Amino acid sequence: MRLYGFLKAPLPNGNQDLIYKIMLHETGREGVFAYLYTSPDSLFCSYDLHYETLADALENWEDKITPEGWAELDDPLTDCQHDCPFPVRVKGRERGTPQWGHYERLENGEWKDFEP
Repeated sequence: MRLYGFLKAPLPNGNQDLIYKIMLHETGREGVFAYLYTSPDSLFCSYDLHYETLADALENWEDKITPEGWAELDDPLTDCQHDCPFPVRVKGRERGTPQWGHYERLENGEWKDFEP
């Protein structure tokens, strides 16, 4: 399961970057990853954090999220980017020959070239 939310106000990330939104991804045995986005329009995260449990992650972020709260998203499809809110994968990844920096998006059951 993934939870996606916008921050009430951008937060500094310990350097010059500001964090605008966050996605929490509960992975089971690996715990929870918090994907941090440095633009309101970002599709891929710039940073991530790790938490042991979803409760730990929510405790840290709950009061920073807008009143609209969290949007619940399905887990990513196989070979898709975990930090992207919709199905996007690196081209060739499913065949074991990834073309890093080249993406495709699932649209109407078909994989199409995608430029983030």
